[in-house]
Amino acid sequence: MEIGLILEWVLKSLIIILGSTGGFAYLTWMERKVLARMQVRYGPNRAGPFGLLQPIADAFKLIFKEELIPGKADKLMFILAPVITVIPALIITAVIPWGDFSFKIGEQSISLYLADVNIGVLYILAVTSISVYGITLAGWASNNKYATMGGIRATAQMISYELAMGFAVMGPVMMAGSLSIMEIVRSQHSLWFIVTQPVAFVVFYIVSLAEVNRAPFDMPEAEQELVAGYHSEYSGMKFALFFMAEYIKMIAISIIGSSLFLGGFQGPFIDQLPWLGPIYLFIKVVAWLFTMIWIRATLPRIRYDRLMMLGWKVLFPIALVNVLITAAVILSIGG
Repeated sequence: MEIGLILEWVLKSLIIILGSTGGFAYLTWMERKVLARMQVRYGPNRAGPFGLLQPIADAFKLIFKEELIPGKADKLMFILAPVITVIPALIITAVIPWGDFSFKIGEQSISLYLADVNIGVLYILAVTSISVYGITLAGWASNNKYATMGGIRATAQMISYELAMGFAVMGPVMMAGSLSIMEIVRSQHSLWFIVTQPVAFVVFYIVSLAEVNRAPFDMPEAEQELVAGYHSEYSGMKFALFFMAEYIKMIAISIIGSSLFLGGFQGPFIDQLPWLGPIYLFIKVVAWLFTMIWIRATLPRIRYDRLMMLGWKVLFPIALVNVLITAAVILSIGG
């Protein structure tokens, strides 16, 4: 294997990791500013111009904050849980293309994706299913009844909504005839799948909120009921890792949803100016994130039994019927 190819992979991996962590920091700033505007207040405005240095100040605060481990906790699992939670969030976007062009550095041709695997959708579904382990272990290892309850809620919620998510992403897969994210994005050159698969898009969007524990589906945390749930006993950098995982997963799910339903890097004049691709994808991701924040500011947390009922009795059947109708339409047109 060429040294240049290995170096390319390493550099792209570093860009993804650093971009995700930087995005996490300023997504927290964006959320606080947007929520403040919606609630008629200022939000962060002390650290730096427009409060832009607030995420850095928060990072320093968490770094120097005392870390505590409960006396009867499982210390190994207690320490490993935040790491297990954050790693899937960092690696999930490895198969997402940012553009459909490449540029040369010397003899090396650099493409705008880390890996264009032909089972990209399966990779995404597999990685998202791993993240539940960290949250569950955090609740169990804390030896705290509220934390354990939060971990159990997270497990039930994420497993239940993953089924609807799997069927929702099957719509774009069937329309494109491929599990490759690049091929799915290319298939939306003339028409985005949000037009041909509106039901799958709505299901995916609702499920994505539940998968990243965002309001109104933030039942694993539920401060009023579980005292912050699975991370009740965490402080300092361990808490920061949970916090980071949640916000990086928000960014990742926005990138995935934009690629599956909103054309990814596709947009006006993309054939003539392919360098616009990353800009288009960035704009779509910011719009997706803004909507998630808007929903948090608007809707109250729903009751847990209704959350489970929504997943099993509403979203799952709708996503399944959508797959059957899509398959029937594709077969009738192909026949």
